[in-house]
Amino acid sequence: MKKTISILLIALALGLAVPKAGKAQSIADCIEQLTLDYRKLSGLKRILSQMYQGYEIVSKGYRAVQDVSKGNFSLHEAFLDGLMIVSPAVRQYPRVADIINDQATILSEYRSAWAMFRVNGRFSPDEIVYIMDVYNNLISASLKNINDLTIILTDGRLRMSDAERLAAIDRIYTGGHGQLSFLRGFNDHTYRLAVQRAREAGDQQTLKSLYGIN
Repeated sequence: MKKTISILLIALALGLAVPKAGKAQSIADCIEQLTLDYRKLSGLKRILSQMYQGYEIVSKGYRAVQDVSKGNFSLHEAFLDGLMIVSPAVRQYPRVADIINDQATILSEYRSAWAMFRVNGRFSPDEIVYIMDVYNNLISASLKNINDLTIILTDGRLRMSDAERLAAIDRIYTGGHGQLSFLRGFNDHTYRLAVQRAREAGDQQTLKSLYGIN
């Protein structure tokens, strides 16, 4: 930039110093002309100097913006990396234990009910298949809940804030607790149906089994 300005100053100086063709000038006229040219040249030098200073300011400003942008990117990148880490507050969120307890209860109550319904003889083969399908769907949903919870609580798996992780855990809890409520309602309905059919058939042995009487 400095070299360009210097060349421009030399070119301007040469142009100002050349007398106009076809005009005879006295020494006094030449001195006067040179004085005017010098003043013009000095003015141009000041203008060019200001232009150079402006260029330096702009250049430094651009570099500063670049540095700030890089700094912001580094901060942003660090922030995003931080979202991959699960905080203790999330790991210790009470709903985590509630979800695990609900899923364990689903498995326990499903096994107990299935063991009773499949052998009491009060349901047709098609009904047994239907009951099994209901349980299979519940177990699949239960395993998905545990898998989703594991992903949320594992570092490096998801880029989420604490608030987003807690909200996701709440959703898993709501879904899992709803599944547990459904299982209990389904088991209760199926149990009552088995008792009703055993009574209608006078099947005392099945009634004793359903009531837990040996």
